[in-house]
Amino acid sequence: MTETTDLTELLLSRIRDVADYPEPGVVFKDITPLLADPAAFAALTDALAEVAGHTGATKVVGLEARGFILGAPVALRAGLGFIPVRKAGKLPGATLSQSYDLEYGSAEIEVHAEDLSAGDRVLVVDDVLATGGTAEASLELIRRAGAEVAGLAVLMELGFLGGRARLEPHLAGAPLKALLTV
Repeated sequence: MTETTDLTELLLSRIRDVADYPEPGVVFKDITPLLADPAAFAALTDALAEVAGHTGATKVVGLEARGFILGAPVALRAGLGFIPVRKAGKLPGATLSQSYDLEYGSAEIEVHAEDLSAGDRVLVVDDVLATGGTAEASLELIRRAGAEVAGLAVLMELGFLGGRARLEPHLAGAPLKALLTV
């Protein structure tokens, strides 16, 4: 077996499917068993930190909330700064905000205005890429702050939801790396 196959099998074995959560018909991908396994969590962190190195990132952005759990140790492992992108109203001080559409309504994310600037190359880290709305908003927010998007890295891509196709024009050639695609 290859190292990639071993990592894929390890990660998949630690992700639990929860049927009908948060609503009937949805199969939720629960990563808490993966986070509870120190060897699996370390392997995930190492794999995402390697992506950060390949992209030439200087900072890691983690998207609320599970992107914080993954992004902070990735930044630490890669020797980079970590920047949280939060839901609107959660950060003190001056912020930049970006609205985006949801299936029913809209939402808004924010980053501290001084946390990103020209010269920064930012890798966005999150747990799951689904439809891509939050990731798309984060890419716009990074550019509005004057920084460059180095790429997007996720643990898992739900390929059937089309998030990759939505994001590719916004990545402007920066890589999108999913460790798993289901």
